[in-house]
Amino acid sequence: MTASDTPAGSAAPDIPVPDISGSAVWRSVGERSVTARVRGEILRVMQERRLRPGDRLPAERELASLLQVSRPSVRESVRSLEAEGRLEVRHGAGVFVAEPSDQRRLRAGIEPTTKITQLYDMREVLEVPAARWAAERRAPEALARIREALEALDSYVQESGEDADLRELQTRDLEFHARITEAAGNDLLIQTQSVIYDIVLEGMRSTLLMPGRLEGAHREHAAILDAIERGAAESASEAARSHIQSARTAALGRLAEQLGS
Repeated sequence: MTASDTPAGSAAPDIPVPDISGSAVWRSVGERSVTARVRGEILRVMQERRLRPGDRLPAERELASLLQVSRPSVRESVRSLEAEGRLEVRHGAGVFVAEPSDQRRLRAGIEPTTKITQLYDMREVLEVPAARWAAERRAPEALARIREALEALDSYVQESGEDADLRELQTRDLEFHARITEAAGNDLLIQTQSVIYDIVLEGMRSTLLMPGRLEGAHREHAAILDAIERGAAESASEAARSHIQSARTAALGRLAEQLGS
């Protein structure tokens, strides 16, 4: 029985909840244009907290309290987002982030090797110019966020060692790349990257725990950040391309092992 099949009145399944229930995450939206503002606030948290399909939102009562609005206002906004395919309401379980239809279309009907090749082709299209533009802009706050993301990733790797959680590694690694995209200052680039967010995570799943890959990624990440901070646009783009090509090689190698086993 799936979560959506849970009968009314029965206990909800024990599904992990992302740490998005605190008042430091959500902002009060007041009572003006309530439905639209609640909808916008939910979308903001989904984007900024990098919520993934299957992540659960706070319960209706809690969300209403966090946003300082009525429960009917929250319910109406959730229904609106559900109709758009952004949220999924599972009766007896809660409200969850849904997988966008554009991501489902990207996943459907693609042979594994082709999928990996196309994924890394797309990453080159997005991330190589993003590194260049970030180096050219060198916005101080954006540079600080990139360094902060890389230091958080490196600290987690060092502290967790062999006990590293794969999802946590994926999230922190992608956060580093997302900060570079944000530093590029191109809103359309940011939106395009968000479309393939889960597919990039899926590609990382096959490579991050391969022997030697974390060490290699660490060196490559450091080279990208160093070039961006120096304002060396050409070096930044080449470092980004080298990193993506290394990840591509690792992913294709891992796939060949799996298909051959």
